[in-house]
Amino acid sequence: MFSHVTVGTNDLTKAGVFYDAVFEALGVSRGFEGDTFVSYGERSGGRFFVMSPFDDNPATVGNGVHAAFRAGSRAAVDAFHAAALANGGADEGAPGLRPHYHEHYYGAYVRDPDGNKLQAVCHDPE
Repeated sequence: MFSHVTVGTNDLTKAGVFYDAVFEALGVSRGFEGDTFVSYGERSGGRFFVMSPFDDNPATVGNGVHAAFRAGSRAAVDAFHAAALANGGADEGAPGLRPHYHEHYYGAYVRDPDGNKLQAVCHDPE
């Protein structure tokens, strides 16, 4: 459905370390990169970009906005959450079932070092 999602950063090096770790936990590798951005995912599919804002103003976060990444297992959700916290992220909801979404919804929420809210979710039974 989407081509790409982009979040801003004020420290691309720090963001790259964070996103390398959380995406490794989900089996996603770094894609192409430049002086002002890094990307993750396959060129032929949806991509996730972390970049310095084009207008040279500081990056800020949106209230109510988050990106959710599909995890292949509940263990991958746990690994995503642990990697985020170990690499400068903040907890926004520990790994666990969220049955108010559906019976098998297992997710975790974090904030990256710039404050962007992220989630990993597995929709499969354990």
